[in-house]
This record gives sequence, C-alpha cells and structure tokens, in this order.
Amino acid sequence: MPAPASPTPAKSTTLSDTIRLQPPLTEADIRKLYAGDFVTLTGEIVLTAGLPTHQRMQVCIDNGEPLPIDITEGTFFHLGSYNEDHGGRFDVRYMNPTTSTRFNAFMPAFIRHFRLRMVGGKGGLDHASVEAMRDVGCVYLSFLGGGAALHTDAIREVVKVAWEDLVSHYRLVKLRVEDLGPLVVAIDSHGNSLFESLGKAANDRLPEILRELDAGRTTFAGKPS
Repeated sequence: MPAPASPTPAKSTTLSDTIRLQPPLTEADIRKLYAGDFVTLTGEIVLTAGLPTHQRMQVCIDNGEPLPIDITEGTFFHLGSYNEDHGGRFDVRYMNPTTSTRFNAFMPAFIRHFRLRMVGGKGGLDHASVEAMRDVGCVYLSFLGGGAALHTDAIREVVKVAWEDLVSHYRLVKLRVEDLGPLVVAIDSHGNSLFESLGKAANDRLPEILRELDAGRTTFAGKPS
C-alpha cells in the first residue's frame, strides 16, 4: 500500500543508534526506517555494478522470464565485486559501491516490478525512483565510497553467482554478510531524500557564500602589495 503523499520528517540519529537489520524484510519493517537512520545488515544481499546486467534484467522483465537470482521483495545493491572461480567455488576478494545514478533509467521499473525493499550504492537515485520507493516500501542505503575493506570484511559466504560470461564486476551475485555497515538510509519510503535536502540546503546558502567570497576578495584587493 503506497505511503502517504506528505513526506514524514526525517529524523536525526547517531552511530550509537544503529539499527541491526536481518533481510529479508517486510514492507512494514521498511516503513519504520527514516532518512538519516544508520543500519547494519546481516543476511543475504544481491548486488551488481554493471549496466549490461541491468539491460539483461530488463530483457527478463520484458519477456516474462525469471532472473537467475530472485530479488523479489529483497535487496539489490550497486556494488562491484571481484570474485575468483576455484573449481566452481567463488571467492570474493573485495566489493565497493558504484554510482547508482548510472542506472536511473532502470531503477523505477525494477523497484516496482520486484517490489524491492532495499536498494543502494553511492550517489542516490532520481526523483522517479524516490516515487517508486514510496509506492512499494523501499529504502536507499548509502555505502561508504572507498570503503572496500570495511564492506569486504562483512562477507561470510558467496551464495550464488549468475551470468558468469560477464566480467566479474558485472555479474549478478548473492552474498551472505554479517554486520555490513554502518550504512545510511539516504532515501526512505516516505519520500525523504538526504540528497535532495542537502542539495537544497547548499543552494539556500549559496547567496551567503558568494557574498562572503566577494567581501573577502574586496578586502584582499584593498591591502597594500
């Protein structure tokens, strides 16, 4: 059931308030989260960093075919992973977030079709995705860019790897993780987006910043050389 049209005000939290989540999660679980919450994840997650992967997923949707890894009411993160094949057994050497806005064209449809509960990566998603997340009950989790060591340390098992013909980062991968995070709920299921609010705050301050810069230049120009 879609969330109310009026966004619920985002709440402020600290790392000491970190919420420990164990996927799979229900819509009711997701509706309890708000932009600004810190969370960790323990359980199974699905990830990829590839545009070709999203294109294949769209073909599956168009043709009514199942994905090789089911993500219905689950997680789908924009994380690149380097995995090595040891006689059919995969080991992940590292994983790191990629920019989610690269996939804006696909994500609203994916969120709605699969009724995704959690998506994420870095950089956020566009307004169409925010609306889709509000409709189905989904949050966007922001991963620390450059935090490969932190993210990789949480991996406990490679559950499944699909589309092995693609380069490692583009494969569809299911992992079991423990205490992955802390991650930030950057977009919640009520229409709140930290990316939008921070952008607005920056734009609101821009005139003041420009005035201060002008004043600084005037003062500097008036000093004797």
